[in-house]
Parts: sequence; structure tokens; C-alpha cells
Amino acid sequence: MALLTLGRSGDRRLFAAAAIPPLATVAWALARAGGILDGTAVGESIPWVRGLDLSLDVRVDAFSLVMVLLVAGIGVGIQAYAGRYFNADTPDLGRLAGLLTLFAGAMLGLVTADHLLWLYVCWELTSITSYLLIGWADRDPDARSSALQALLMTGAGGLVMLVGFILVGQAAGTYELSEIVASPPSGTTVTVGLGCILVGAFTKSAQFPFSSWLPGAMVAPTPISAYLHSATMVKAGVYLVARFAPPFADVGFWRPTVLTVALITMLTGGARALKQTDLKRLLAFGTVSQLGFLMVLFGAGRSEATLAGVALILAHALFKAPLFMVVGVIDHQAHSRDIRSLGVWGPGWAGPRWVAIASGLSMAGI
Repeated sequence: MALLTLGRSGDRRLFAAAAIPPLATVAWALARAGGILDGTAVGESIPWVRGLDLSLDVRVDAFSLVMVLLVAGIGVGIQAYAGRYFNADTPDLGRLAGLLTLFAGAMLGLVTADHLLWLYVCWELTSITSYLLIGWADRDPDARSSALQALLMTGAGGLVMLVGFILVGQAAGTYELSEIVASPPSGTTVTVGLGCILVGAFTKSAQFPFSSWLPGAMVAPTPISAYLHSATMVKAGVYLVARFAPPFADVGFWRPTVLTVALITMLTGGARALKQTDLKRLLAFGTVSQLGFLMVLFGAGRSEATLAGVALILAHALFKAPLFMVVGVIDHQAHSRDIRSLGVWGPGWAGPRWVAIASGLSMAGI
């Protein structure tokens, strides 16, 4: 957080310093991966508000481990990329590096939270840091309006989700996510609570009819788009559905609602992607479509579909983030993202070309 105090510093080396926390997180996760994958979850409980019996409960199981490695690993790559993406005289790089680190911390808190109220706090922290990052170029009216749209939509969904957490937690007699999943409550209150939770998940992961904020967020610099809006934050809603689907997928409305919304999102996102001429918006709508696909897999609540979803959530981050980075290189060098005005790959473009080809083939499932 010391990076945030550097204000208008334009030193690109700050991104190297900002890469240290996620790199340390990757090392920690890999050191404990063997035991976690063998079924021994790592947990910790820290008292938060003693009078209300609230605590910061953290639990890392196999799925959380995958998400931790994804968030931290991609974070290291994004910080390294950002250090080369921005010009040396670009102002506010200290603030940007600090915000990216703060976002990574919030996202790591979200995917390791075992207390619903702590999960909500981290959830909204990702929305706030996303708002600050989308609006990083605060003198650009488009950036400000897109940042506000994303904050209002995801923030409102988060408030509805909080109501759902309270309803489910009160019905279960506990706010511990692992205990709720192990012994799921039932009844009308739980059904209403699950509906509220799905609203939060749909807004965060840009599902129909809440998809508009994600393409609008493409006004942010490419490192931000590659990290938040393709590889990490937009997966938060998918992660939430993946956690709640196994015990609750057979609740009457769950599976039809999730599958209907997700299929509409997948099809409309793909169709709109084919109509785009701006490379970043093309990738953004492609991400919307892939998020719909992930919701289908995780929302079904079947073990085989869940395993496929875990594979896809990793693959999507590993091919979509590099594609955004390649678009950033094109925009940086050609000063355009319009596919109608871009020519063929020229000399000196071998690196970006092969990254784009490999990532595109991965996205196509080849």
C-alpha cells in the first residue's frame, strides 16, 4: 500500500515492487499444494468484531488453491507487463501499481473466505478497486462514466447478495461457508436467499441482463482489462455459484434459472463479439460468452461438469489475458484497435503474433 502514497510518480520500476506480494503468494500456495490437494484444507480464524461473534475465517481447499494460483500468478505477469506497457513519463504509475496490488489482495480474500460476511467485504472491495482502476484516467469522461456504471451495477448486486447471505446464514445457524455446504439448510427463507445470491453472482460475472458494464470497462488501460475483466474479477460470480451449486442445485428454481441465464449470456455474448471491430470490445464480448459457458458448467451442480469448469476457468485466464496483452501491444504500436484499419503482421511482430496464434487456438479448444 506504500505504492499508493507515491502519488504521481511515473517510475515503472514500481511495478516490479508491486509484483513481490503476488509472487510470494504463488510460492506459499505451491509449498502447500501437496497437502491441500490430498484433501487437507488450510484454515485460519481471526476474531473481527467480538461483540457480534464475527471473525475473519480463511480456508484454502483444492478449488480455492486453483483460484489463488490463478489470481496471484496472473497478477505477477500483469505487473511485469504493465512495467513495459506504460511510457516512462506516464504519471500516477505508483497509484496504479498500488491499486492493482490492493485488488489482488481483495480477490485473494474473496476466494479464500470461509465466512459469508467476510466474503461480502472482499467482494465489495473488488468492486471499489475496479471502479478506481477503470477510472484511473480520471480526466477522461468516458473512463469516469464506465467506472461509475460498473460500480453501481456490481455494487447493487452485491447488496442484494448480502441480503441472501444473511437469510441463508440465519437459516443455517452459521455463516461458515464450509459448514453451510456440508449441512445445507432448506425452506422458503433459504430459497429467497439463494435467489438474492444469484443476483449478486450474475451482476459480478456480467450475466444477462447485467452484461453491459463489462464491454464499457474496456476504456481502462489494457493491463487492467487483462487482469480484472478477463482473468480474475469477472470470475467472482462464477466462483460463488461453484461454491453454492453442489448443495443447492436441486432446489427447485436453481438449475433452470442458472442454465437459462447462462445460455442466453453465452449465445448473445458470442453473437455480439462477431459484430465488433474494436479488438478489445471483441475480446470483452467473447469473455461475456465464456462466462456464460462457465456458469453452465458450475451451475449444473454435477461433479463432471464442475471438473470441466475448473479446467475451463484456468484455460480461459491463460488464453484471454495474453490476448488482451497482444491487443495492448498492437494499440501501443499501431495506435489503433480497429480491425478494419490494421494491416498484416510486419517484421518485428513475431512474438505477439505467435502468442496470439497460440492463445487463439487454445480459445478454440485446439
